[in-house]
Amino acid sequence: MESNQSSADEVMKNWEVNTDHLAYMHKKILEPPRLLSNAAGRSSCCIFRVPGRMVEINGKSYQPHVVSIGPYHRGKPHLQMIEEHKWRYLGSLLKRIEKKEVLLEDLMRAVQQLENKARECFSETIQMSTDEFVEMMVLDGCFVVELFRKVGRLVPFEANDPIISMVWILSFFYRDLLRLENQIPFFVLECIFDLSRMPGEESGPSLSRLALEFFNNAMQRSDADILNHEHLKGRHLLDMVRTSFIPSHMEEEVHKGGIPTPSHIIHSISKLRSAGIKLNPIKAESFLIVRFRNGVIEMPRITVDDFMSSFLLNCVAYEQCHNGCSKHFTTYSTLLDCLVNTYKDVEYLTDRSIIENYFGTDGEVARFINNLGKDVAFDIDQCYLSKVFNDVNHYYQSSWHVQWAGFKYTYFRTPWSFISALAALILLLLSLAQTFYTIYPYYHPRH
Repeated sequence: MESNQSSADEVMKNWEVNTDHLAYMHKKILEPPRLLSNAAGRSSCCIFRVPGRMVEINGKSYQPHVVSIGPYHRGKPHLQMIEEHKWRYLGSLLKRIEKKEVLLEDLMRAVQQLENKARECFSETIQMSTDEFVEMMVLDGCFVVELFRKVGRLVPFEANDPIISMVWILSFFYRDLLRLENQIPFFVLECIFDLSRMPGEESGPSLSRLALEFFNNAMQRSDADILNHEHLKGRHLLDMVRTSFIPSHMEEEVHKGGIPTPSHIIHSISKLRSAGIKLNPIKAESFLIVRFRNGVIEMPRITVDDFMSSFLLNCVAYEQCHNGCSKHFTTYSTLLDCLVNTYKDVEYLTDRSIIENYFGTDGEVARFINNLGKDVAFDIDQCYLSKVFNDVNHYYQSSWHVQWAGFKYTYFRTPWSFISALAALILLLLSLAQTFYTIYPYYHPRH
């Protein structure tokens, strides 16, 4: 033992550290993280790269397809077509606001005042000079604001503008402008919106209302829903639209006492139905409102299509990354993932008018829902549906009505199963009768 120790000491004395490599190591210690900056853990940071595992599961749902907003996808070749039109939209905006003596340099100065605050919103260190960063914010911000005004008919489109005349472009805008990696801070948009307001527009719609009306072309919410959020704020467009679906009374709460929730959370629809639990559609202000009472899960209808699938995925990704926002969409997605195991569960939800399917086959919807809730961090004790999870499991575990419901589900679910059960019962009664009349004369012979 002593010889081993002495040989080790000898090696340590004889081995010389490479001074250049030592200097390199000290340099790396002093370098701040770049791909996930120190600012990423702060509540002010709100624009993230989506975790690699989520990208592996859901593919390109987090990446823009036609328009780049912000630094993460700037300059990519497949996005250059709309990049050229951003300058055209900037020109039309400047031509209009020059009438009130607001120039491009005024926009640049105003946004530069927000530069440090804006940089802290990104989870990565943005390797751009001040001039480049401010140019990007002004160009992208003016494009978004001008687009909202044009679609909202506050400003006319130019004749034969391909962005409006080619209908496929806008449908991609609705999705691209709500992708987590494709955002700029909302306060930058507000700054540009306020500076570019013309006299008399002060009493007009707010930026939030214009944005919600723009995305409502893909969501079809009522006018009352939009007006209720006239002055809603957000960290960026995705956060603002996401927040508009969360009713103010629906807070997340810490689960206290009561029945402990099993580790499996909740069973699939097929198992719940066999236990006598039904699912009924209800009308509510948001599809996030889910209730359970008297053995019935009540859920508002949700339309599943290309837009909604992209929106849900990016909302869940945002909630997984940001440490200061609620987890309502993560909770709702986890509930759907628990309820849906196979295409038959989707088929039932469609028949019950809880899911309106414009996405694909029932199997494709089931696969999307399962991927939506895969590998997400979820705390059932602090989610807004913790009581629903508890009550459903408590009802499921109650013995007498579960056994009765299982019997009904097995033998009376369809007319054919009922006829089969009835035929079996008749055969049983006939067999008993035959047995009785065979044995009875033996014990009671006629005299």
